[in-house]
Parts: sequence; structure tokens; C-alpha cells
Amino acid sequence: MTFLSCSFAVTAGLFGLAGTATGPDVPASAGVLPPLSERDGDDASRGEARVPSAKVGQPVMVKVVPPPVDPNVKPVATAPLPADSGSGHRVVFDITQQVVWLVDADETVLRTYYVSGSRYDQLPTGTFDVFSKSRDAVSWHGTETMEYMVRFFRGENSNIGFHDLPVATASGAEVQTLSQLGTPLSDGCIRQDLDDAVALWEHAEVGTPVVVVRS
Repeated sequence: MTFLSCSFAVTAGLFGLAGTATGPDVPASAGVLPPLSERDGDDASRGEARVPSAKVGQPVMVKVVPPPVDPNVKPVATAPLPADSGSGHRVVFDITQQVVWLVDADETVLRTYYVSGSRYDQLPTGTFDVFSKSRDAVSWHGTETMEYMVRFFRGENSNIGFHDLPVATASGAEVQTLSQLGTPLSDGCIRQDLDDAVALWEHAEVGTPVVVVRS
């Protein structure tokens, strides 16, 4: 009697039929519905979510979309001062990392930040001295203006130095975003956020060593 009652419940639940169970024994697992991935399309009509291509026991691959980058937020540089980068009051620029360090006479790192150096990689490594400074300057091709220029290397076409993000004379807009700092994008000079450009301008008087390295 107990077996017939259980069989009746399984049969009625699966097929919606009334009556007495007959025929061979029904396994106990028959009352378990298959997973959504193996059930018929009418399951979806009842609002049950399923992944048609998924198989039981297999992970579902989901594409992760990174959040958008705010172009007005500059990346934060935390890299330590490179070894063998000179000593005393100086400026250190790592071409590989696109990072600048302002270092005081007692080896205290006053400031660390990302910059955008030359995309043509024409700056050699070595130690150079600041030889001139200009509060305002114009690019060698005459299409951009910049502020807080600090020159330390005499290039083939023009002098190379540090300055703020250039402004295109035609549009009046900066030629790159803050979020792009850390990527080589210039024609030769080293671009900085305005706050960093002012800090380097105040830190590096004429004669201050500039150490250029590759990590």
C-alpha cells in the first residue's frame, strides 16, 4: 500500500493524471525534474532563466566588461625610486615606467608621478643638467603651447624638457587626457599634469641634475 501511494503521487505529479499506478516499479529518482538546461522550451515561457548552450556540470563563460576610465583622473604612481639613479637633489625619469621622481638632497622622495614621454624614444639614458626654464613655450612645429618648461637635453630638432599637457592652438584643448599619463605620446618632451609641472618647476633650478634611466 505504501508503494502504490508513492507511485501514484509521482505519476500524478509528472503527467497530471488521476488513477492507480500500474506497470513496472517507478524509480524514486523519477520524481526529480531535470535541470533547466535540459528542460523543454515551455520552462522559459514561465519566466525561468536558463542558458541554452550550458551543459550540466560545465561552467558558463561570462564576458566581464571593465568599467569605463574617467579621462579626467590621472593614474597614481607608487613605484620606488630606481637603484643607481644618482644621489642628492635631482629629478629622476624612468623611460620604461614613464615615471618621474623629485628627490631632495637627503634622498627623500618628495613626489612620484606618471608622465607621457616621447613616442619616438629619442632620449638617451644618463645624467643631464637643467640649462633653461620658460614659464610659457611653443612647440617646435608651432601648433601647441605649454607652460612650465624645464629643459635638460639638446635634441636634434629641438630641446627636450618637462612641461604641462600641451594645448592645441587650433582647438584650445589639451592634446591628451590625464588618464593617458604613463603612456609615451609626445614628440620628444615629457608631459606632466599641471600640478606636477609646477612642482618640478619649483624643484629644479638651472643646474639641477636630471637622471634618465630604463628599468
